[in-house]
Amino acid sequence: MTNTETGTRITYRAALARDAADQAEVFYHAVMQGAATHYTLSERKAWAQALPREGSAWGVRQALYTTLVANCDGRCVGFLELDLVAGRVETLYVWPSLAGRGIGTTLLVHAERMLIEEGKGQIEIEASSVLHERLLRRGWKNHGEEWVERSGERLLRYKLTKRLNAVET
Repeated sequence: MTNTETGTRITYRAALARDAADQAEVFYHAVMQGAATHYTLSERKAWAQALPREGSAWGVRQALYTTLVANCDGRCVGFLELDLVAGRVETLYVWPSLAGRGIGTTLLVHAERMLIEEGKGQIEIEASSVLHERLLRRGWKNHGEEWVERSGERLLRYKLTKRLNAVET
């Protein structure tokens, strides 16, 4: 994928250990800046504290989840963590200035293909208010609101699923 506005080329691949520090920064900035129109400052601070802003913690998560990254000029600018066994997207974050350009959608398409290859018929996610409307437009089904507590703050999210069809992806 080439971004026509900046001429930037985005490539997609499995995460490498060296991506972990970038993942920490993408997560932090996606929450603190990218979610600013959907969550209060105190909610975003609580959300950002839920996962460490340290590469080592994200490196450990790479061992727990199949992690796909969007790479631009050697840096991770977006990522998706996938639980292949459960058929669930654990996390999906994109650098705020690149949001809305199809990076998250492309990561999801790759995740869907992986799940189809694993014989799964459905994908699920607990999506933030930032993401849920976009997913509904892509054919995901809303199963209702959920509230999750982070550092004393209650955060709204949505339980969504999508049937997988090899023809679509």
